[in-house]
Amino acid sequence: MKTEVYSWRLSSELKSDLEREARLRGKPVASILEAAAREWLKKGGACDEDEDEQRRLHAAATACIGAFADGNSRGAENAARTIKKRLAERHAR
Repeated sequence: MKTEVYSWRLSSELKSDLEREARLRGKPVASILEAAAREWLKKGGACDEDEDEQRRLHAAATACIGAFADGNSRGAENAARTIKKRLAERHAR
């Protein structure tokens, strides 16, 4: 048995869309709203999609980014020289 009430304002367009969907399904609007809310929560809410996209982008970028592990704490200052040297070594083979 449902005992809780939740109320919010929405656009007249969204309200009409919800009422139309409820009529088409032969269900009360409350049923449609509850199903939509449950589905949204099951998916992890709105933030989850953004976080998934960020993780995907991070993984794609990480595959393209390398790091020099030469122990030189001033490596960034010499990055161009180091890259040129490594490319020359790689292509000299």
